[in-house]
Amino acid sequence: QVQLVESGGGLVQAGGSLRLSCTAPGGGFSSYGMGWWRQAPGKEREFVSSVSWHGGTTQYADSVKGRFTISRDNAKNTMYLQMNSLKPEDTAMYYCTRSYTSAASVHRSEFRYWGQGTQVTVSS
Repeated sequence: QVQLVESGGGLVQAGGSLRLSCTAPGGGFSSYGMGWWRQAPGKEREFVSSVSWHGGTTQYADSVKGRFTISRDNAKNTMYLQMNSLKPEDTAMYYCTRSYTSAASVHRSEFRYWGQGTQVTVSS
């Protein structure tokens, strides 16, 4: 079992920034693609961004392109999501997840392990 721990969520005003972190304390991180998903109340969980094992390939949902940046530091078993120009519609629980493969996956079926989530709330 791979443990994933998210941090960095909080309350921010529209237009502000937050940086989310995801660590894998027990390892099982550096050889795999990683991703961020989010779920707002009453809505389906949706893809936000993903990164390949080496960090060279990234994917973004259209709704966050140009505002969010995903990155990873394999030496620290940590992935990041820098979120700028936040909007109220970005309010959600954000989940870290690890892919079955080394690629920057985009489909939910391609992700195996999930963290508990970190709440992001953007006020207008």
